Amino acid sequence: MLLHLAPGTKEDTASCTAFFEDLKRRGLADPLLAVTDGAPGLIRAVETCFPRTVRQSCLVHRLRNLRSKAPESQWPEIAIRARACCEAASPALARLLRDDFVQAYGRELPAVVQCFTDDFDACIAHLRFPLRHRKVIRTTNLLERLFLEERRRTKIIPHAFGERPVLKLMYAAVIRAADRWRGLTVGEFEQRQLRAIREELDRAHAERVRPAVKPNASASAVKLSSKVRT
Repeated sequence: MLLHLAPGTKEDTASCTAFFEDLKRRGLADPLLAVTDGAPGLIRAVETCFPRTVRQSCLVHRLRNLRSKAPESQWPEIAIRARACCEAASPALARLLRDDFVQAYGRELPAVVQCFTDDFDACIAHLRFPLRHRKVIRTTNLLERLFLEERRRTKIIPHAFGERPVLKLMYAAVIRAADRWRGLTVGEFEQRQLRAIREELDRAHAERVRPAVKPNASASAVKLSSKVRT
């Protein structure tokens, strides 16, 4: 479902924040999950604008980055270990597999390990969600294909497009693609899981913003004096 479309020149914090704030002004509440690539500005904007939202880092982007740092001869084994970790049955199991990955490659391939462990909790955020939803919500790859289509079309006639025509082109591409996107099955069991996640996120946010309780000086014990009649 298309919620918003706006022009932009970069993924800096200010631009992404303005985009999200416009969505919030139109009534969007904090979603359960936001899937991003590794752009720092986008990540900061998501965490600022949607404090009750879990952030998932795109696994397709992460594996591409991992491959760029891994020796070609070792990549098949590294890829199997990385995918097994990010597609584990639970976050707890994923962390155990992460520790095994670090132990296996930490000394020989420190750059690979650093890339793999960086922002790790965001890489496995989808494991908190219903099993049938995980394959769809762990990547931005579906949306990235639209960007490729936009670049393909504007490259053919590079000087024929202004901001408004490009927005119309992207709107048409998104609406057309949305008709082919697979819907998520949300049965009674998935609804209970999602409600539990919502309650957990709300409690965690309430804890973070709860003001610190300072001791009240006036509530200290009253000192007794022998000069006071009892």
